[in-house]
Amino acid sequence: MPHVYFKDRSDAGKQLAQSLENLRGRDSRVLALPRGGVPVAVEIAKFLHIPMDIFVARKLGAPHNPEFGVGAIAEGGVIVFDNSTLRSLGLTQVDMQDIITEEFAEMERRIALYRGNRHNLQIGNKTVILVDDGLATGITALAAIRSLKLSKPKEIILAVPVCAQDSADNLRQEGITITCLHAPHNFMAVGLWYKNFAQTTDQEVLDILTRANKEMVIGHGVRRR
Repeated sequence: MPHVYFKDRSDAGKQLAQSLENLRGRDSRVLALPRGGVPVAVEIAKFLHIPMDIFVARKLGAPHNPEFGVGAIAEGGVIVFDNSTLRSLGLTQVDMQDIITEEFAEMERRIALYRGNRHNLQIGNKTVILVDDGLATGITALAAIRSLKLSKPKEIILAVPVCAQDSADNLRQEGITITCLHAPHNFMAVGLWYKNFAQTTDQEVLDILTRANKEMVIGHGVRRR
């Protein structure tokens, strides 16, 4: 059995935050990939005393096998495909159109639910810390990164508690920095490295954002007491 690194996502966030302490004081934003990235990200935002918000990207699963990712979408209409995987499955991008439509609808639902009327994330010329609970294939993170680049941030840092090393290496080719606490050679799946990796629900995300807003103004700045 793999060694468990984290009790849960909150514990992972607290550990990850320590490795990002050098970012304290920068003009930064923490952006969480929901749903699993949210309980990780809030611990980083609290530790660094910087505002957080959510940023939505969605995996595109193969027809008849939704858990097998062959691409991803992100805010701003960004779509990326793993073309080699598509070819190996005998699929074309046209074959994915129904799934793309469904996932864009789900993405818009999540944006409306989690962020409401906060349309402008105000990340231009800022350091963006993009957070998830782990990095497996990296296709969803790739879509998010390419979408974030459209807003011209000063820097993008992908922060994850655990990652597949080859996926991290591939994403570095996008010109970003990656902070990953553990890159086990037998990675297999993100959830193996957590004692508790129960699915994060919509309500849990909303509860976390509500609690975070008591200490910081979500999406804008830290509330000084």
